[in-house]
Formats: sequence, C-alpha cells, structure tokens
Amino acid sequence: MKKSNNWTVEELTIILNLYWKTPYNKISGTSNQDIKAMSAIIGRTPAAIAYKLMNFTSLDEERTQKGNKGKESASKLDAAVWQEYKNNWEKLAIDSSSLLAKLQNKPIEFVVNLEDDFSKLEGREKERLVRTRVNQYDFRQRVLASYNQRCCITGINLPNLLIASHIIPWSQNEQERLNPKNGLCLNALHDKAFDKGLITITPDYRVKLSKTILEKAKEAQYGEMFLRFDNKMIELPDRFLPDKEFLTWHNQNIFQ
Repeated sequence: MKKSNNWTVEELTIILNLYWKTPYNKISGTSNQDIKAMSAIIGRTPAAIAYKLMNFTSLDEERTQKGNKGKESASKLDAAVWQEYKNNWEKLAIDSSSLLAKLQNKPIEFVVNLEDDFSKLEGREKERLVRTRVNQYDFRQRVLASYNQRCCITGINLPNLLIASHIIPWSQNEQERLNPKNGLCLNALHDKAFDKGLITITPDYRVKLSKTILEKAKEAQYGEMFLRFDNKMIELPDRFLPDKEFLTWHNQNIFQ
C-alpha cells in the first residue's frame, strides 16, 4: 500500500525532534546518515525528510531573526506541531522516542541507545530512570548540534570528547535543566573545569579563569590548556545562544 503524501502528527513530532538535533548545515537527504536512518524507520525518502526539516526553519525564530527565511512552505499542521512543543523539551523528547519505539516494536531505551542495564528494574523506578536518560540524551544531542559538534572554547570536534555542559547544574534548576540555552558544548577537560568553577563564561561570552588557574600560570601545561583562552570569545552556536542570566548565575554561584 502506497504511503500517503500527507504527513501525520506522529511523523512531524519525530521529525521536529530530529530538527533540533541536526545542525543547519547538515540538513541533507544525500549525505546525512541520521536522516537516512530515519527514512528507513518512518517510510519517507531522505529527500522528503530533508525538505520537511527545511520547512521547519521558516518557523524557527532564531533562524529567521538572522535573516534566514528557510523554506516558506511550512503547512498549518507543521505550525501546529511546532507550537505544541515549543520550549516543551521533555514532552518532545519522550513523545518522539515513544513513537519511534512503537514504529520499531522496541523498548524506548533501545531507540536512544541507552547504555544503562534496565533488566533488574521494574515499574515506576524503571520508567523514571528511562525518562531521565532519554531527556539527558536529547539535551546532549540538541546542544552538540547547535555548536556543530565543536567545543565552544577549543574547537575540538571529536564527539567522544564532547560534553553538553549545564550552565546551571541539573540538580539546581528543574525548570531549566532541559533548556538548550542552559547548555554549552565543551570538551571533557573544560567541562570539568566549568563544573568545578575553575573557569566560567561571562555574560558577554568570554572565557574567564579562576584565581586557582591563574596561579598556575608559570606551568607550561596550564598555558596551553587554559591561559591562552583567557578573555577570548567562545564560538557561538548557530541556535540556542546561552542565556545571559544563566551565565550570570554561574559566575555568581559556581565560579571561584
């Protein structure tokens, strides 16, 4: 039976979540492996998925405010799905992952490649942990995509070395823990330094070193790893510019 040309709400929900995990410059039906993999799951061609992702750019205020209109053929249903999930990151992550799990007849934890062993967990405990892991996974994907998978301080672009760092820690603000504007893409070393308050990012997006690091200035390795970045602008993301209020909070509450 031939698939209808009309997109469903379920399909659009899945593709909207993919949109936030795909760098603008990687939206391609021919070269993007994630789009090709999604094509096999939902039964749409890679070209159709790429075109739908471009439709969503016309609804993306961060994109249009920069003068990039994207495709202007977003449908009313596109807009409705966009509005339903706007800034509702947890609902989008869970709904999309649940739909993908249903399509593949697999548990949700398999869909997002979670490494946890859930075999001994049951009921609400398992549900709670799975939801947490799904949300953490999607937060990472969104933040890394917004920085084109490059550390915003050093430019390192090896995904296995990159962390989606929370500006306000996960435990400190439940309301903002999944907000991509509360995230920075950092390599593992600078993520740990940021988490411990040894460095911060100022509200004007510059790296600032703590006294602890500055006292190590005479040691060559600190110069290479930290001192050369002092007061330098970070590489800004294509979307989800870090919220200045969150950065101010980190400066005042975490930075040493």
